[in-house]
Amino acid sequence: MSDTIVLLPDQSTARIPKRNYLTQENGLLSWLLTRDHKRIGILYLISISFFFLLGGSLAGLIRLELLTPQSDLLATDTYNKVFTMHGVIMIFFFLVPSVPATLGNFFLPLMIGAKDLALPKMNLASWYMYMAGGLLALWAMITGGVDTGWTFTTPLSTHFVNTNVITTGLAIFISGFSSIFTGLNFIVTIHKMRAPGMTWFRLPLFVWSNYAASVLMVLGTPVLGITLILVVLERTVGIGIFDPTKGGDPLLFQHLFWFYSHPAVYIMILPGMGVISEVISTFSRKRVFGYTAVAFSSVAIAVFGFFVWAHHMFIMGISNYAVLVFSLLTMLVAVPSAIKIFNWALTLYKGSITFETPMIYAFGFMGLFTIGGMTGVFLGTSGTDIHLTETYFIVAHFHFVMVGGMLMAFLAGLHFWWPKMTGRMYPEKVSQFAAVVTFIGFNLTFFPQFILGTLGMPRRYASYPPEFQVLNVFSTAGATILGVGYLLPVLYLTWSLKYGAIAGDNPWQATGLEWQTQSPPLTENFTQIPIMDHEAYDYEWLERQKEKEVASVG
Repeated sequence: MSDTIVLLPDQSTARIPKRNYLTQENGLLSWLLTRDHKRIGILYLISISFFFLLGGSLAGLIRLELLTPQSDLLATDTYNKVFTMHGVIMIFFFLVPSVPATLGNFFLPLMIGAKDLALPKMNLASWYMYMAGGLLALWAMITGGVDTGWTFTTPLSTHFVNTNVITTGLAIFISGFSSIFTGLNFIVTIHKMRAPGMTWFRLPLFVWSNYAASVLMVLGTPVLGITLILVVLERTVGIGIFDPTKGGDPLLFQHLFWFYSHPAVYIMILPGMGVISEVISTFSRKRVFGYTAVAFSSVAIAVFGFFVWAHHMFIMGISNYAVLVFSLLTMLVAVPSAIKIFNWALTLYKGSITFETPMIYAFGFMGLFTIGGMTGVFLGTSGTDIHLTETYFIVAHFHFVMVGGMLMAFLAGLHFWWPKMTGRMYPEKVSQFAAVVTFIGFNLTFFPQFILGTLGMPRRYASYPPEFQVLNVFSTAGATILGVGYLLPVLYLTWSLKYGAIAGDNPWQATGLEWQTQSPPLTENFTQIPIMDHEAYDYEWLERQKEKEVASVG
């Protein structure tokens, strides 16, 4: 591959080997010691794919157990450990890092015209912290598991002895540093390393959403870490923090845990919302309607996210006044999310819409996230929450928002940027089929659970009354279809690495800076620092650039 001659600021020239990040020093050790944000993003992608496969397998066991009313596949204690580890793995080792650590790590510097993240050593350390926490969680699962539920509710987590609470808690504590490092890195990079002309209101909305999520990571994650350490201290030393017999308060655990864990929902979903903005704009060939409102709605979600935690506690003995206040705040946090949905819809209006795979996933996100958000209104209202909490309505609502929303956004982003990451295209018809199968399978899996919850079926039980079996059979059948939908991308994306058609630098004709470098990107991202001389999503600018290229060739 030929070298590239670049002009330095002092008007001298330098010769740079034109190598991409995949071919530069391609040994295993070079990957494990890399400081290249793109390679670290790939390491995260491989790691979270493993944990997703593991967490999904545990979900399959849960659905097989619930195929019949009796607890006849798993022992009750084993079932408790299976659904606990499913939640721990999927939330802390897949959903939280999925978009920021993979697509964010890979593309955020490219999208702002930077050579790398501001703190590359910290970026590599974040992956090692993530892996250390993940392996420790696996060790806890193999050596007996934990059966308290992923929320580690006291007194289950502080008094029961036949469970690996300490090991699992430490695993989450360690992995939390990965989130903090990533969030801090993103914040510094966005503030300090934007290309010339890249003002705040020329930033891609994917960058805005990751910025808001990073603030949540940095401010919220330490609270969870401290809470889990307090649980460990109460189990090991006997300090009365949550135990009322020793002067503690079990409600204190709920306040601390949910003060992080509800903002964590937005840590997961905000980067996915940024993906949807990129995809919808590209495949409707329009600037995102109300760009400024969508950008500030990400910030508003981050701010409001810290003020709604107690809607998880309406049945736990908090005052009626607190219930009223947190119910109101819960309704208010829906406003900035609704702004995004309405503005995406108006972006589509009269757009030149095409239905490539990323766009199908984006439509799936909009539908599933809207259902998840609207059903959240029932849980933010104390009268209905009292009936629905601790039922399968909660399970359905959470999965519609986080799995239906977040995972559809992740797959949209992965398919959108896969040609840039690898330089290869995937088979379009097969990937479109997979997107449709995923949408159908998801609805068949989780929509019956809204009905089950309304009828009163409690969650976290291995057995249930026989009258609930038909809906559970539908749910398990849907999970099988959903599994096929998730497996297909693994197969055809892997196939495309060798056999996919050459993608070219900008197969979608998008406007972002990441599409102005080669595919796969150069090791140093750009041969020279780009200049941002147009608004985000300015497709007229793109057409002018094409005309200039044609004129120069002529």
